[in-house]
Amino acid sequence: MEVMGEKKMKILCLHGFRTSGNFLRKQISKWDPSIFAHFEMEFPDGIFPAGGKSEIEGIFPPPYFEWFQYNEEFTEYENLEECISYLCEYITTKGPFDGLLGFSQASTLSALLLGYMEQGKILKEQPPMKLFVSVSGAKFRDPSIGNVAYKDVIKVKSVHFIGEKDWLKIPSQDLTTAFQNPLIIRHPQGHTVPRLDDAALETLKTCTRDIVLSSTQSSLGGGPNEACKHANIENLEEDKKLEKPNKVEIQKIIWLLKENKPNQVQVKEQVKQLGYIHHSMSLLYKRYLNQKQKIMNMRRRTISKEMIQMLIAVPPKSWLKPSALIVIP
Repeated sequence: MEVMGEKKMKILCLHGFRTSGNFLRKQISKWDPSIFAHFEMEFPDGIFPAGGKSEIEGIFPPPYFEWFQYNEEFTEYENLEECISYLCEYITTKGPFDGLLGFSQASTLSALLLGYMEQGKILKEQPPMKLFVSVSGAKFRDPSIGNVAYKDVIKVKSVHFIGEKDWLKIPSQDLTTAFQNPLIIRHPQGHTVPRLDDAALETLKTCTRDIVLSSTQSSLGGGPNEACKHANIENLEEDKKLEKPNKVEIQKIIWLLKENKPNQVQVKEQVKQLGYIHHSMSLLYKRYLNQKQKIMNMRRRTISKEMIQMLIAVPPKSWLKPSALIVIP
């Protein structure tokens, strides 16, 4: 079931040094697909062919690519400006993009792009990015770059995977300081896209879900419906006129039903958070087909997905009276 009017967010996924877009796609495939179910993911190849041996030779077929070149100390860089120009052109022509995901070299590069965007140096016409997923990233060590890119905190929701055995563990931790309220997910593995345990999976799913819902709210507009939020549903009069619930809040219930396949307790908790619970009951609206029809207590034990889908399309004048009282014990 697709959420009505849903438009997927676009994420640009950039692969690591001397690998490829297809290899990163394979790396990400070890994660639960529901994490990015509402994202359109693009996996381009690096701008330059690999200039040396790839660590994935014999593991994944060529060709391999790199974004730029650097010295052993990671203080000098070749073709970095050309790479930045290429990615800016890619984002402009194929975007807009809502976020970036990068591994290793590409994570470092993605953070640089976000820092430059924060300073207004690049992509001035591109809407602000909403998400950055960093796996084994780092900061550029050249002060002429870092003093600009990391001058101010980067106000993008960021998720940072840091491996206990990763040779970039310390630089990865340092990169988190460039972002506002970074979400850090630690794992026991090395320099790799890690498999996620249950806790990490739920953390990442919650993060991406909140970003999608926030984006949906921005596109639909409006905040909580105060009339519904404070309604005493135990004493509703038949002729009492109530406002139409906010579409964003209905979208949230749809998300819960669609993605998490919740039990009754989970549904109750979600609805409670949205302000539709009063004394352990939730009020859900259904199209009022007859002005003289009395309120029906259907005492349904589950919420119909089709019913919620219908609510979004119902004309405003139909939201005059409740016709279903849903009891969630």
